[in-house]
Amino acid sequence: MKFKKKYLILLLILILSFSIVSATYAYTGTGFSHNIPFSKYSSQSNSDILNKFNDTSCHSELRGKCTYVVDGDTIDVEGVGRVRFVGVNTPERGVEGYICSKRFVQKLCLDKEVSLDVDDSKRNDKYGRTLAVVIVDGKNLNEMLLKENLAEVMYMPPSEFYPYDWSSGSTTSSSYSSSSSSSNSGGSYSSSSFTSSSTSSATYVGSANTHKFHFSDCRWGKKISDKNRVTFNSRSDAISQGYEPCKVCQP
Repeated sequence: MKFKKKYLILLLILILSFSIVSATYAYTGTGFSHNIPFSKYSSQSNSDILNKFNDTSCHSELRGKCTYVVDGDTIDVEGVGRVRFVGVNTPERGVEGYICSKRFVQKLCLDKEVSLDVDDSKRNDKYGRTLAVVIVDGKNLNEMLLKENLAEVMYMPPSEFYPYDWSSGSTTSSSYSSSSSSSNSGGSYSSSSFTSSSTSSATYVGSANTHKFHFSDCRWGKKISDKNRVTFNSRSDAISQGYEPCKVCQP
């Protein structure tokens, strides 16, 4: 009896030790956090929040009711399954800011119909979740999270979407690397991810929304909606009007 009791105590000690170690090294993702209180939004109506943002140029490919919000960047959509917001990352459970980002998405999505613009370059992540821009009443919710500083950019090519155009100075995180990089990009960009002409005769297009300009054949420039599209005759013309060069095609 004493022998069994001794080993039972030893087993309990081992279990307790493992629990302490597990808690110490709990998953925190990239470690991104913020200290924005949800009280900032609790008194605002959905319309108050949505009216601060322009309509998105993203297209609705799928529609369904949001039945569950996992966290600030993952939801369940009826008829689709689990959806991961492409290009953004919010605080993980247990990290400061987790509750606020999650409740922000709940406020705008839960039990409401949302639209999805699925990433055509990479439809699913390694967990089988659908990668998409979530559209609420014509607004890009991925972009809203970034501009409210409730999320950080997480650009993981290949991707149809370039979230740096949504970020407007928000925190950025890059989970990739390549041989070609821009020193002020917050990450590295593969030169194979776009095609462009570098000749001085090339025309340039810009977005009146993001104030970035691109080579006319840059895939991100082609995504600019007609109402936001502006054109320039030269690079210096774009810069003189306050536009910044695209970090992908680097005009």
